[in-house]
Amino acid sequence: MEQEFSSVLLENAVSQLSRLPGVGRKTALRLALHLLRQDEQTGVELGQSIIDLRRGISYCTCCHNISEQPLCPICSDVTRDTSVICVVESVKDVMSFERTGQYRGLYHVLGGLISPMDGVGPDALQIRSLVERVKGGCISEVILALSATMEGETTNFYIFRQLGSIPVKITQLARGVSVGNEIEYTDEVTLGRSLVNRTLFADSFAKR
Repeated sequence: MEQEFSSVLLENAVSQLSRLPGVGRKTALRLALHLLRQDEQTGVELGQSIIDLRRGISYCTCCHNISEQPLCPICSDVTRDTSVICVVESVKDVMSFERTGQYRGLYHVLGGLISPMDGVGPDALQIRSLVERVKGGCISEVILALSATMEGETTNFYIFRQLGSIPVKITQLARGVSVGNEIEYTDEVTLGRSLVNRTLFADSFAKR
């Protein structure tokens, strides 16, 4: 393939930057040229922060949130309500719920949603570890806080079935979150109200 730029180093930088989500080659070139206009220390600090991020952050052994320690700050916080688990799709959703200030329980990050069209089945997600947490702990409630999409509803129902034999209350977000909306893009006020006004998941079947 013919080299697009006169500099191999610039070509390599653009190629790497364009691998980021939402960054095409034009944007990657603009970012690379911007970095070249900055002093060397700025580029060094940016590069080191990315290296530190990749090497220093892993996933919580309990809830699968990102963490610099075996247990994330939420799981290790003794002031949290350990009897309630809020099940979310991604780390970004944990951040969204934390910004509402309406929730003081624990989380469980699935790492995605069931999507047969995309080849994502239950075994690819952290569902089994969720079931084990509920079985092994003093959990009184599991909140299904997944996006109101087809994939989210499918995952909700699968988890509901997996937890069916365990004596635990299973709730879901109130429908302040519109059908088709993703948690990540829902405003904090709506998200907070949906959490506070959550409903029993089993009741949703009676309305269908």
